[in-house]
Amino acid sequence: MEFLPLFHNLRGSRVLVVGGGEIALRKSRLLADAGAVLRVVAPAIEPQLCELISSSGGERVLRGYVEADLQGCVLIIAATDDEPLNAQVSADAHRRCVPVNVVDAPALCSVIFPAIVDRSPLVIAVSSGGDAPVLARLIRAKLETWIPSTYGQLAGLAARFRAQVKGLFPEVQQRRAFWEEVFQGPIADRQLAGQGAEAERLLLAKINGEASKATGEVYLVGAGPGDPDLLTFRALRLMQQADVVLYDRLVAPAILELCRRDAERIYVGKRRADHAVPQDQINQQLVDLAKQGKRVVRLKGGDPFIFGRGGEEIEELAAHGIPFQVVPGITAASGCAAYAGIPLTHRDYAQSVRFVTGHLKDGTSNLPWSDLVAPAQTLVFYMGLVGLPIICEQLIQHGRSADTPAALIQQGTTSNQRVFTGTLGNLATLVAEHEVHAPTLVIVGEVVLLREKLAWFEGAQAQV
Repeated sequence: MEFLPLFHNLRGSRVLVVGGGEIALRKSRLLADAGAVLRVVAPAIEPQLCELISSSGGERVLRGYVEADLQGCVLIIAATDDEPLNAQVSADAHRRCVPVNVVDAPALCSVIFPAIVDRSPLVIAVSSGGDAPVLARLIRAKLETWIPSTYGQLAGLAARFRAQVKGLFPEVQQRRAFWEEVFQGPIADRQLAGQGAEAERLLLAKINGEASKATGEVYLVGAGPGDPDLLTFRALRLMQQADVVLYDRLVAPAILELCRRDAERIYVGKRRADHAVPQDQINQQLVDLAKQGKRVVRLKGGDPFIFGRGGEEIEELAAHGIPFQVVPGITAASGCAAYAGIPLTHRDYAQSVRFVTGHLKDGTSNLPWSDLVAPAQTLVFYMGLVGLPIICEQLIQHGRSADTPAALIQQGTTSNQRVFTGTLGNLATLVAEHEVHAPTLVIVGEVVLLREKLAWFEGAQAQV
């Protein structure tokens, strides 16, 4: 180990930065975030750095470096493109036994800057000892995806009760076991869900020895339109801690595989006129599993609150006092349109967008057609494959031109994506000539004209 990792308390301490350009600015931002008082020495200092110096209560020295500039500083940063000058700053700092960092010159450094994941008060540092800084940054990027921003709040919660817990448990092993239970149980779940007051209440109850009945929780998670890369960080975290996963037909297998390996998986999919499990039974299953103390993920294609029946399910959960969280997903309209190269709005073509279900609860397509033919509006029909001829016919009958561009997207955002483009007058006929299967999405409006210019997704197969 060439460098020993340490964390330096710089709050209120003076730090010398030699250099006034972009590199000096990047380092100074980190120093200012840590509460350092900046002394920046350079013949010219860029405006953003000047503002940072002022806000830190520091000083600008508009001239070349001299050794006396080190006086009273606890850390030295050489951030110029003048190699002899950087070497001189390093030598002066070493002679005075003051820690020094020379940007992009590990041999001249006594300390180095790591790649940082900041979840204050939780801070994670990754370093390659200056040998491969790009690799360290890539590893940091991976850590950023794995560690929720709310972990800082969880650490803050622990800090507020640390002394109390230390007084309660004199032995280190006892305290360690206590905090492991906190960080892996419902207290942490509440804090990470943004329910800080409830997390604090549960922690106080635990400290006071109040027994709490094991309660489960339900997570309504939007799985997006198909591409696993479109999952949110929060969705992935909850999927990997759930005991049971209830998933529907629109959840891609690759997404399901991201759930915890030993979690029980229950299929509750639906297709038109074929519901594997009726909705009221799904609602009851969620309630029953949560009452057993299990953490349950209800994994839904797209977004739970956009034609996903999420509202119906949380109504039932709320009625039984079951805790729940809702994690939004990228709805099919956004995901499929983007992957097909069709912007839903555009200043030249559409100033509004409307999401419409292709069939109603009673199985009909009795929609407010007169409201759907307004100009400069994009229409997006979910579940519109079977009713496509009726959709096109009704829009034309109610005043939309038969020449209005329209598209049907099959299995959007996946490698099997196909896009059929035409007009209201011929799209239904075009689709009927091919073997097309759900899930599909229909987009109607002039924005479809932009597909030829804007399509970028290589997995898409275009059909005209």
